[in-house]
Amino acid sequence: MASLLALLSSLLWGTADFEGGRLSKKHPPIAVLGFSQVLGLIFGLVLMVITGAWTADAYGSDGYLIAGIFAGFFGYAGLLCLYAGLSTGRMGVVSPISSMGAVIPLIYALANGDTLSVITSIGVVLALVGVFCASGPELNQGLPLKPLLLALGAAFGFGIALTLMSIGSQSSALMTMVAMRAATFVVTASIAIKYRSIGNFSAKEYPGLAFMGISDFLANLLLGIACNNGLVSIAMVLGSLFPIATAVLAFKFLHERLHKVQYVGIILAVAGVALISAF
Repeated sequence: MASLLALLSSLLWGTADFEGGRLSKKHPPIAVLGFSQVLGLIFGLVLMVITGAWTADAYGSDGYLIAGIFAGFFGYAGLLCLYAGLSTGRMGVVSPISSMGAVIPLIYALANGDTLSVITSIGVVLALVGVFCASGPELNQGLPLKPLLLALGAAFGFGIALTLMSIGSQSSALMTMVAMRAATFVVTASIAIKYRSIGNFSAKEYPGLAFMGISDFLANLLLGIACNNGLVSIAMVLGSLFPIATAVLAFKFLHERLHKVQYVGIILAVAGVALISAF
């Protein structure tokens, strides 16, 4: 069940990132990110009221509040770098490198007691290599500095955020996500007040923004639940497969051509997931 939740998380993340990258070609990435995050917070607050999750421990070594707040800040920075990078049109540089952020929580989990069998370890390596290749790395065209720096920023932000999410989810996965969105709301509100703008989105773009916010919130929530019901290391690796969904959607709707290395990457990722799930 934990593996299935993590895979579903990666699917939601990939579709949300595709929509975010598409909207960021027409609007400032920070506006796209901020508006969608506010909608995600509203969705999370509704879930909180329905489930009564606010009774979870907020403070202490196992509390969700501090971990959630800092996860929100780092995740916000990572998403901003990702959307800015995708808007440059160099998806083949940004997506594969940003997906490697999963290495940070993987190392953290292994250092704190997770143990993997040899076969499962092979599956983890195949999945990580597969998702890198499936994102279409444009190595033959060099690594332009701006997309490279944005991709590294996204990877670092995601990696730290995911690690903090796994810590906060030990108390409450839902409240950790609400704390994350509450933290990003403060940043978003401050920026909106400074520039006296909420992005100037058209009415037809609101559904896409709502989809982004809700999908990103659910992706985080499902991954947090997966961490509580299985190995954190495995959940993080499976949750990092989101660039595959982004690349496939770009192929389907934006008519971006898939390269041979991407087909190889998808096969490797599927093989890795199969090994992880079977053993």
